[in-house]
Amino acid sequence: MSGVLTHPEYDDHELVAFHRDPGSGLRAVVAVHSTVLGRGLGGCRVHPYASEADAITDVLRLSRGMTYKAALAGLQQGGGKAVVIADPRLDKTPAMMRAMGRLVQTLGGRYVIAEDSGTDEADMREVAHETAFIGGGAAPINPDDPGDRDTSAATALGVYFGIQAAVRFRLGREDLRGLRVSIQGVGKVGQVLAQHLHDAGARLFVCDAYAPAVDACVQRFGATPVDARELIGLDVDVFSPCALGAVFDDDSVPRLRAPIVAGAANNQLAEPRHGGMLMDRGVLYAPDYAINAGGIINLYYEGPTRRWADVEAHLQRIGRTLDTIFMRARDEVRPTHEIADRMAETVFRKQP
Repeated sequence: MSGVLTHPEYDDHELVAFHRDPGSGLRAVVAVHSTVLGRGLGGCRVHPYASEADAITDVLRLSRGMTYKAALAGLQQGGGKAVVIADPRLDKTPAMMRAMGRLVQTLGGRYVIAEDSGTDEADMREVAHETAFIGGGAAPINPDDPGDRDTSAATALGVYFGIQAAVRFRLGREDLRGLRVSIQGVGKVGQVLAQHLHDAGARLFVCDAYAPAVDACVQRFGATPVDARELIGLDVDVFSPCALGAVFDDDSVPRLRAPIVAGAANNQLAEPRHGGMLMDRGVLYAPDYAINAGGIINLYYEGPTRRWADVEAHLQRIGRTLDTIFMRARDEVRPTHEIADRMAETVFRKQP
């Protein structure tokens, strides 16, 4: 394995920290990409990575994406991320999360931790015993605020607004009734997104490695369960990846039949060139960090004066941002992810 500084995903990250806590079994990597706009906020992902190399690749890509996400969403904060090499259902313990909190504390605020795949409110409460540098999970819940602390509600709503924008631009439709949408991954975000789409009258096709999650969608929304390998090739209007990244590669792009890709997963392109391949096939791709910014927007509004109406108003801007990206990509005949990158870099790299 090559060193971090020569890693293909290393992008002048400000900090990459490795940590092992023998007592709790914690093995973690924290990456802070940029603090130009503010502290590097990003979730802590717990996942049974096949290798340390895979974990490093993921944390470098995810932390970079958080910088771009915050910049494009108009937030005064930077990008960071943490990954823990463990199975969240088998290995994760309160002691492990407290050790994670101590690691965050040693970084002095350059990284602010939050929930992500494999972590939840209970984990953040354990982390909060050891550090104040935490976004979400430590304060009492406001039962009248559907997005208080649980970023999945805001992420899903932002993706829903993004799907509306993509459908309007690509299909010329103002409503989603009868729209065929396939959702890859129906965990916390995917379930809420499915609810929004079902309420709007869409027909759903779903898959997930966790069978009970699929069963829930079948029972609640009348969704059609589909094998994971077959989902991407379905003849649907929208393909919505809401699981892990690197969905689009040399194998999957040619099999995609949906004219729109719009989902919550991070780092959906295995390589940047796959965004060009999607464009060449006539697929409208909603850049992942543009459409899935709801979680970070939700955390940005934390505090005693927070109102869900303010969060929702900001989430609606996701659709307007995508409108701009789609139009510029069409006019310049360039992939949408390149347009999004340029817009974000203008903000955090202070380019003219």
